[in-house]
Amino acid sequence: MDKSKRGLSRRSMLAGTAAGVIAPVVVSASAGSAPAAAAGMTRNITVYADYVPGSTRVGYGLEPGKPTIPGPLLECYEGDTLVIELVNNTDQRLSIHPHGVNYDTKSDGSPFNDSFNKPYETKTYTWKTRTAYQAANGFWMPGSAGYWHYHDHAFGGDHGTVGLMKGLYGGLIVRKRGDLLPSKQFTVVFTEMWINHQVAPNTPIFEANLGERVEFICIGHGNLMHTFHLHAHRWADTRTGMLTSATDNAPILDNKTLDPGNSFGFQVIAGDGVGPGAWMYHCHVQQHSDDGMSGVFLVRNADGGMPAGAQDAIDRFKGHQHGTTAAKPDATGASAHSHHQS
Repeated sequence: MDKSKRGLSRRSMLAGTAAGVIAPVVVSASAGSAPAAAAGMTRNITVYADYVPGSTRVGYGLEPGKPTIPGPLLECYEGDTLVIELVNNTDQRLSIHPHGVNYDTKSDGSPFNDSFNKPYETKTYTWKTRTAYQAANGFWMPGSAGYWHYHDHAFGGDHGTVGLMKGLYGGLIVRKRGDLLPSKQFTVVFTEMWINHQVAPNTPIFEANLGERVEFICIGHGNLMHTFHLHAHRWADTRTGMLTSATDNAPILDNKTLDPGNSFGFQVIAGDGVGPGAWMYHCHVQQHSDDGMSGVFLVRNADGGMPAGAQDAIDRFKGHQHGTTAAKPDATGASAHSHHQS
């Protein structure tokens, strides 16, 4: 992504009529409360599905020929409609299937409903969101706000298994108006024994400056149970990861189960109460951590400088024994831990 796109404010993206899209690990304007905006905006987004150069992996991207794994992080507010134009630049059928939002059978993204892109076909998928509302019986029905995700459901089979193993997945956030917006966002996907389709020491190093508001979006795929643990930082087990008042007694976590198909998100203040440094994130299933499911959350000094000892910690992390040969994904994105080879 070029500098001009990196500098766009998340506020302008979410408040405007243009596509409300934030690519993974994009830096936006400083944190604050979300702007007031009219409900029911329609956001048109073009997503391209392409092979990752030099491999047989496949990813979603916002530009042709430039897929990312995970795919772009899509955002909107409750009441908005996302119109996704999916351009299939591969020689295989594929689709895009969302969690947490409303859609009709034509936008299901499932071969069950004959909803997919043929090879080299462009197809439109419509996802709708809603606010909470009171039903006729007096009970309240939930809105769409939450940390969700999307993925393929048609590549190489009828259930999306091969597409997920290839890398066809990404994050989706539906916000309530007034939610606090972060300065930085990190999408973390646990699939089999990989983090974002990598194993340590090649897993992502997520970076923020001391005091920045950081948002993590955590997603699980594959066949294995995982947990997500973040060193030295905690969050509330709520929709946003934040407490609503001084008397809110929601459980406070630093480790949460991340099973296949699950997703959650939260915000933390980088280094709050602990200071800058290199902090680990990892799966707390110990065999998984041993086999390479760990990474680094680097909290730099407030001025962006490298904190004392952090580079040494990163060097030690890269020098540790991680994983087995069987756990390391090859150029196709497969491993011996996968039930479905590429």
